[in-house]
Amino acid sequence: MATLSLSQRPRRGAWRVTRSVWFAMFMREAISRTMSDRMGWFWMLFEPLAIIVVMVSMRGLFLSGSEIAGADHVPWLVVGLMGFGLFRENMMRSLGAIEANKGLFAYRQVKPVDTVLVRCFLEGALKSLLFLIFIGIGTLLDFDLMPARPLGVMLDWLSLWALGWGAGLTVSVLGDLVPEVARVVRILNLPLLLLSGVILPVMFLPYPYSHYLLYNPIVHGLESMRMSFFDGYHTLNGIDMTYLWFWALALIALGLILHLRFAAKLKAQ
Repeated sequence: MATLSLSQRPRRGAWRVTRSVWFAMFMREAISRTMSDRMGWFWMLFEPLAIIVVMVSMRGLFLSGSEIAGADHVPWLVVGLMGFGLFRENMMRSLGAIEANKGLFAYRQVKPVDTVLVRCFLEGALKSLLFLIFIGIGTLLDFDLMPARPLGVMLDWLSLWALGWGAGLTVSVLGDLVPEVARVVRILNLPLLLLSGVILPVMFLPYPYSHYLLYNPIVHGLESMRMSFFDGYHTLNGIDMTYLWFWALALIALGLILHLRFAAKLKAQ
């Protein structure tokens, strides 16, 4: 049977080409993220575990008399750190996604936005796997880490993922065009950690100040996920996931617009 010439072969559709690009980039990112270092998986597990041990130790030293109503402190802290880590890793790893894949832009099928989308998907998948591992370990150690409302936890987790995705899409463009933006975003990591109710419950702050934290969409995601995890947990009035999704969709839309507007410039830099 005669082989088809190039002109006779059926052309692949745009969606099929995009899926092929995403799959190839996903495999490349996954291998680089997990296999480039022989201890890559160890550090992914050890880093959040070490942070949890440090935070629990600090609480024992400085806040030994403070209790969290409706939840044990260790599971409460695990949920907060994992949820915040999902948002933070999507945002922070997007900063270097375009620069790390500059060589792939020689292929016209690869767009700068593809690098960010694939990296955010990979980070979310890895964080989801780690969260399930921590839930399993916590259950074996008799910590109350089984969610009271699993569906609610899944929706809250996806909401924080979407928020991190939107932030990543936006800062990936701004950080590549203006390097100072990337430095500011990295500096904001610690203030965001403190102002998102990750380490200390938002209820511990006096009333006139605690409600200012509700302007931070991360607080809504973390507190909603904790309420889904712990049946008796109570938090500030005004937690609203619609507010978080407003921020998530606005950031996703802004990020995609920036990628469309500056696609040529991002490739050329």
